[in-house]
Amino acid sequence: MRRFSERQAMHTLAELNVTPLLDLAFVLLIIFMITTPLMDNSVDLVVPSSEAAAKAVDPSAVQTVSINRDAVLKLNGAPTTLAAMEAQLKELKAARSDVAVVIRSHKELAVQKLIDVMDVVQRAKIMKVGVVTTHENP
Repeated sequence: MRRFSERQAMHTLAELNVTPLLDLAFVLLIIFMITTPLMDNSVDLVVPSSEAAAKAVDPSAVQTVSINRDAVLKLNGAPTTLAAMEAQLKELKAARSDVAVVIRSHKELAVQKLIDVMDVVQRAKIMKVGVVTTHENP
């Protein structure tokens, strides 16, 4: 016959002790909080290479669209309108399939004007589009 104390020893626990798990989680959290900022500044990055990247865009196929503060459009330095620019870009796309467009806009220009230019470029079916930005030092 079994004793009462032996029966309790054979009984399985229905509850887990989560205190060690929480201790481990907090220690790992503190370690990651300390080491993450240090890893951020010391990243030695080697960019992968590609054969297609060297010949991705022919510099002679790049068209520059400039928009100044007064919303005056220029295509490759010549003043133009949205409708005329769309016709010119469609002609360029028909002549060369690898046409790319770089858009340079003034920082105080209304965003809608930039979107209008990007819509014109999209209607001309030009897929290679870039927007020129500058880096500001805080």
